[in-house]
Amino acid sequence: MTVTDPHTPADLAAEDRAGAFPPGFAWGAATAAYQIEGAAAEDGRTPSIWDTFSHTPGKVANGDTGDTAVDHYHRFREDVRMMADLGLTAYRFSLSWPRIQPTGRGPAVERGLDFYRALADELLAHGITPVATLYHWDLPQELEDAGGWPNRETAYRFAEYAGIAAEALGDRIGIWTTLNEPWCSAFLGYASGVHAPGRTDPGDSLRAAHHLNLGHGLAVGALRAALPASAQLAVSLNLHAVRPHSPHPGDLEAARRIEAVGNRIWTSPMFKGRYDEDLLADTAHLVDWDALVQPGDLAEISRPLDLLGLNYYNPTLVSSVENAKNLPRHDGHGESSSSPWPGADDVAFHLAPGEVTAMNWPIDPTGLSDSLIALHREFGLPLMVTENGAAFEDEVSADGSVHDPERAAYVRGHLAAVSDAIAAGADVRGYFLWSLMDNFEWAYGYEKRFGIVHVDYDTLVRTPKTSARWYSEAIRTGRLDHGVPSA
Repeated sequence: MTVTDPHTPADLAAEDRAGAFPPGFAWGAATAAYQIEGAAAEDGRTPSIWDTFSHTPGKVANGDTGDTAVDHYHRFREDVRMMADLGLTAYRFSLSWPRIQPTGRGPAVERGLDFYRALADELLAHGITPVATLYHWDLPQELEDAGGWPNRETAYRFAEYAGIAAEALGDRIGIWTTLNEPWCSAFLGYASGVHAPGRTDPGDSLRAAHHLNLGHGLAVGALRAALPASAQLAVSLNLHAVRPHSPHPGDLEAARRIEAVGNRIWTSPMFKGRYDEDLLADTAHLVDWDALVQPGDLAEISRPLDLLGLNYYNPTLVSSVENAKNLPRHDGHGESSSSPWPGADDVAFHLAPGEVTAMNWPIDPTGLSDSLIALHREFGLPLMVTENGAAFEDEVSADGSVHDPERAAYVRGHLAAVSDAIAAGADVRGYFLWSLMDNFEWAYGYEKRFGIVHVDYDTLVRTPKTSARWYSEAIRTGRLDHGVPSA
């Protein structure tokens, strides 16, 4: 999804806009298992790559780990009541692979499955649709020790795990996502090393990308075999809204290269049954694609889906290196001397003008509407925004409240962008705000807060923020024209 003309950021106030959202639109929030569950060594769970990575000195800010996180494992009933109080109609969560299938092989641990059975039952009892993600980055460590995602065998292990989860939970959960942001799994995990497992081999990152694609396709087959015909299957991709810094031919070429390894490395095999020739040419010096992609792989990868999930936070502004002056890599994906862009590691990334979040990510909702419209036109699938949100420097008032009008404005602006996409014809069926509550933010530890619910990390007390109250009113009315609540 390359946009050839830079946009002016949308008016985030949107005071006089009423969002047009279809009947049955899913108003949700999202989380991930390692970021919230805790109970890292309870009930048979074994270490994931994120347990290992977070316990490795220097990998995570302040030495933080997800050992306890926000203790959702023991507090899920309280958390579901909180979701119901906010009016959520759907909740997207991930299953912990090493909690369900320790070591990534063999039979399931029923105690792990029992947790997700109880969570789904609690959600359903409160009228909230459970949406399960099979993989949000917590590869069992034993599978990483055997080669991880660069090893083809991992794709088959993932399909086995998918079948186990579907057999156990398919009577409760009707919407399933295979992978969350495989771009991050492949390229932050195996190329730049800023995410687990922390490896920096560009060739291995491309092998990981193919095997994540293959694992996705094999998992779709396993899910279809185990789930009722009514089940809906999806994948969640963090597709980059790529924009060239200028109309200069070098900048347009930079945008093409980033769009290839950022987006089309997923969408073309999944939805068109091929890897595009320009991507193969860009990366031919790093991996032997003829040996990597085996007969039948692309047919597996391109099994039909019912929904496409889009995770969006900000657009990506790029130029050729000759049009930049030794700028830092403002790609929003952490600091590393190794690039997460194999085959395009000499492209320059720019920080777009305007306001930024605490992650130093530009605030520009037009990238979301542009992306949804482009996906609708190219693939024609029903869409869901499976992640969108912002970190800000939240402050707790003397009375214990958290007033975060910046986050409320961010959410309002991006929901207006969703409304714009729907008005343009895109079939958008839901929005999942990232995140329900503050949690372990990967390599940033507990420094960055994305939640609409504040968590005191000492007491684990949950406190809905101003943004939670604003979102609750949007859910209740289906409109965006109410102002930001006062503190």
